[in-house]
Amino acid sequence: MPKQSLILIVLIICSFSVFAQKKLKDKTSFQISDPWNAAYDIRSDIAMVYGVNDAGGHFEERVQGWRDKGYNVQFMTGSAWGQYKDYFLGKFDGKKHFDEGQQMKNGDIIWHGENVPYVVPTENYLKYLKTHIKRAIDAGVTAIYLEEPEFWARSGYSPAFKKEWKAYYGTNWRPEDASPEATYLASKLKYHLYYRALNELFAYAKSYSKSKGHEVKCFVPTHSLINYSSWQIVSPEASLASLKDMDGYIAQVWTGTAREPVFYNGLKKERVFENAFLEYGSMVSMTAPTKRKLYFLTDPIEDRARTWDDYKRNYQATFTAELMYPSVDNYEVMPWPQRIYLGKFKMDDSPEKQPISPIYATQMQVMINALNFMPLSKNELNGSQGIGVLIGNSMMFQRFPTHDGYKDPQLSNFYGMAMPLLKKGIPVQTVHMENLKYDNTLKNIKVLVMSYANMKPMSEEVHVALAKWVRKGGVLIYYGRDNDPFQNVKEWWNSDGKSYTAASQDLFNKLQVNYIASRDEYKVGRGAVFIIREDPKEIVMNKEGDTAYFTNVKYAYEHSAKAGNLLTKNNFLIQRGPYIIASVLDESTNSAPLIIHKNVIDLFNPELPILHEKIIEPGHQAFLYDLEKIKSSRPHVLAAASRVYQEQIDNKAHSYSFITKSPSNTIDVMRIELPTKPKKVSTTLNNKNLQLLKNVWDEASHTLLLKFENHSEGVLVNICW
Repeated sequence: MPKQSLILIVLIICSFSVFAQKKLKDKTSFQISDPWNAAYDIRSDIAMVYGVNDAGGHFEERVQGWRDKGYNVQFMTGSAWGQYKDYFLGKFDGKKHFDEGQQMKNGDIIWHGENVPYVVPTENYLKYLKTHIKRAIDAGVTAIYLEEPEFWARSGYSPAFKKEWKAYYGTNWRPEDASPEATYLASKLKYHLYYRALNELFAYAKSYSKSKGHEVKCFVPTHSLINYSSWQIVSPEASLASLKDMDGYIAQVWTGTAREPVFYNGLKKERVFENAFLEYGSMVSMTAPTKRKLYFLTDPIEDRARTWDDYKRNYQATFTAELMYPSVDNYEVMPWPQRIYLGKFKMDDSPEKQPISPIYATQMQVMINALNFMPLSKNELNGSQGIGVLIGNSMMFQRFPTHDGYKDPQLSNFYGMAMPLLKKGIPVQTVHMENLKYDNTLKNIKVLVMSYANMKPMSEEVHVALAKWVRKGGVLIYYGRDNDPFQNVKEWWNSDGKSYTAASQDLFNKLQVNYIASRDEYKVGRGAVFIIREDPKEIVMNKEGDTAYFTNVKYAYEHSAKAGNLLTKNNFLIQRGPYIIASVLDESTNSAPLIIHKNVIDLFNPELPILHEKIIEPGHQAFLYDLEKIKSSRPHVLAAASRVYQEQIDNKAHSYSFITKSPSNTIDVMRIELPTKPKKVSTTLNNKNLQLLKNVWDEASHTLLLKFENHSEGVLVNICW
């Protein structure tokens, strides 16, 4: 048989073997550019192998290496940037393409790395990316992730962008700093370009994978609308859900996004838990009505160099925030595990860089392993439900540059509506105006707060939906002076027969409300509208500026919406199966700790202690395993800094055994439920005994605490009682 034919048969057999795995797990994932390594073999379901050219290339070998270790292997690469030097330096088609870099007014390109600019996604660039997608599908990946479709608000000056302007608008390019209208139009074009790009790339991925006998899933890992608006980046965000070939999102929220300082009570500072809570919430709002799959990401460290102490503190805050959305149970547990396990950073009390401490590594592994078992839940976060804040993609369009003295420091026109409620323990939701076309979007909202100070409605249908909802009993609170320069950009509310000087005028007209300066509330059908002539930023940028705001929301909730008493508190608490998740707020209604009177395992403590009560102080969070939720006495690992495989229970022999895997050179700790105190416990690796660092029985809870060294190839644990 010819050698070429033999190779073809082998490839076909290998391909069939890959695609025949119809039920690969996909609950948890991580993204990784490097080849498999025992030092960061974290045992989530999915390994998203990053970049065809990353880590020195060898893409197929990297894919196969992770697949050989039992992972569901998928592919991630940047949509706006990546290791694409071959394209920009002319190796792809013989032409250099730096004219397609995102360029600022001074002529500088915004770079993501050496010879890697942020990109204006031209048709030629998309042709190049298709070669990467094809190669990934040929390697047998089960999904494609095109991450971060990002266009910087300050970068609308490149030759490629000018050409796209002419093609899209049919007019000569206008510099985005020339007028508010030019700014708005430039942002709309940037928004369109990445919508078009992902539409074309995902259609190709679906078509090509089907031709190969299997259909890949297509996802967009993206920052939240809140963060992109704050960081002055334009992206398609909610509109991507209308793409028929897109299967879902990864909500890229982590310390780096959540630590962006915001104003509250006149003070600008980091509020990581609160910010993360709002960011994750905006992603839920964006996807829930569309039924797209959603992964939540958080990162045990972050892109910027900080200290291990800082990373740990803020990781706990963002991790807690993501678990407070019980409708989501898929997680990217970390990006770049090689950076976490092999990187070196300082400690708060030491300038010398050092690797991750065994204690933090163990705690982190307990946390990410718990995500493999985190259930969906119908439980709601404690507190008064049904208050929402309206947001929309056009929040990204007014951020840069500023005009006529208009400023919105730290996105305060959004935070002014959300932060005062959140700080009083009210689980405020965000509502995407792009989703108002779906019937269920406002189903559970009693009071909706909105403003056009920092965004504008992109279609008249937004007002049609809002008016319909109010007439059926909804209560709308509108905040805004309506005097910002973006009110006058040429848009649907002031063209084609309409001549409103502010976007809200069309809404009030549809509600048949005639604004009177001395009057706040207007009855509309079974609902009501409040009009407050104040920009939301004034609520948080001024000390005690939220007093009147909260009074208005309370009245609207209790009297106009008749939704019951608006409860205030200083904490958030939810239970998901056996897991209790809690956060206690500072700058809140009081400074009292939250005390949980239950027998629990403290999952933020790497020793996994059993507590009879947990005290949580303001500014802190808790992640607990509720021992009262254990319903049987069968042997079972309740919590561990590793993932358990091949469990075997022999009731006649009174034995329980399993193999447990986690990154090598880390310490495993696990608490195991058993019928009675064990007589013998052994841990072995390749038939050689491993030292037990801890072997402690707790009679009250019938749990065994073990500690030993982790090995990625698997430690055999055998327990007899």
